Amino acid sequence: MNTHSMTEGAHWKHIIKFAFPVLMGLLLQQLYNTVDTIVVGNFTGEAALSAVGTTASFVFLLLAVATGFSAGNGVIVAQHFGAKNEKGVRENAATGILFLLVLGIIIGVIGAFIARPALKHLISVPDSFLDLAVQYFVVYSLGLVFQYGYNIFSAILRAVGDSAATLYFLLVAAILNIILDVVFVAYFKWGVIGAAVATDISQAVSFVAAYIYMRKRYEIFRFKISDYVWNNEIIKNTVRIGLPISLQLVVVSIGLTLIQRVVNGFGQAMTASFTVGQRVEMYLNLPGHTFQTTLATYTGQNIGAKKYDRVKLGVRQTMIMSLVLSIFISFLVYIHAENIISFFGLSNEAAILCLQHLHAIAIINIVLMCYFPLFGVLQGANHSAFPMIVAIIALTIRVLVTYTFRYSPFLGYSIIWWNGIFGFGFGFMLTWGYYLSGRWKNGAREIIV
Repeated sequence: MNTHSMTEGAHWKHIIKFAFPVLMGLLLQQLYNTVDTIVVGNFTGEAALSAVGTTASFVFLLLAVATGFSAGNGVIVAQHFGAKNEKGVRENAATGILFLLVLGIIIGVIGAFIARPALKHLISVPDSFLDLAVQYFVVYSLGLVFQYGYNIFSAILRAVGDSAATLYFLLVAAILNIILDVVFVAYFKWGVIGAAVATDISQAVSFVAAYIYMRKRYEIFRFKISDYVWNNEIIKNTVRIGLPISLQLVVVSIGLTLIQRVVNGFGQAMTASFTVGQRVEMYLNLPGHTFQTTLATYTGQNIGAKKYDRVKLGVRQTMIMSLVLSIFISFLVYIHAENIISFFGLSNEAAILCLQHLHAIAIINIVLMCYFPLFGVLQGANHSAFPMIVAIIALTIRVLVTYTFRYSPFLGYSIIWWNGIFGFGFGFMLTWGYYLSGRWKNGAREIIV
């Protein structure tokens, strides 16, 4: 196999080499999501911006399934790769691709079908921009199969140590999405539908590019039609590891949906402000997501090779890198908050709210980044249920304090962003306590290979 093992050599070199393309790829994803927001906000108005933003929690929900199950399959492939089991790598990858594509079709149809009742009744989207939100969400959902396919291709490539390839696919998608946003929204005046179509097309291009690359670059992934077998045992293992990851993300989505209801209750300016705040928060979260993905692959490969001490050394070095990068990004967001807001075409009222939001989350997200990368270690060690439990507890706390203090004289509407200090603080204590206890190593010895 012409692949990239992380089971030998300097830990930090492997981690940086793997993490950098992941970070750049995530950055590109956020950039073209941000361009969506900027173009919609400047060329179609605050109502359309609110419409796109208010669907974010449901978009996150639909993608949670893809992220979780592709990550679950990627962990298994990484473990087989670490154990030098080429047959296991090939069989698990083929079944994982089939499984995710079928899921993508099903979830996409369901998303389009439930769009109006879900947006109207679950998150109370105001009538003033409900139709716009439904239009965006339906068109977006119909392109989900490409995102599901791209997610599983990326997970498989990362499992064998190739994180750089996904960066190239995302670069193409980001450039194409930016061009199509301008053409469809600014030039053709298609509004929110244009933004959704631009995203669907760019994701389809990424999907095709990833498939072609896998076949050309790796002989082991040159599948025939007959290789795509619905193997119940492989799917069972994928679900066993991936379901807790998906549920963790689903819980986050449900929590964000409940918080979105509070946001919408404060009017269109708050909804538009929160939309921008969430976009910026994604940049603050980049280090955590990058090193979580890195540690999941790093841990999976080293567990497959039965090199448990390498995992602990890798964690120490990774957490230092994560924290330094997180503080740097938070500092930039805090001092440049007003300049960032100016790009999105917000009204004065929304801009004032957004400034408070950005200053708060620039501080709060450092707490999250101090423990979030450890989720990757637990997932790579077959302990993906624990991050799910932490996420449930953290989101429950965030939702409870939001609903409790939203009208209080002390915090009021600002609890919409300050709720994180309560949830993330508790998550920090739980995650580090579990990792330091060493219990994760018990599951690590029960690998699938």
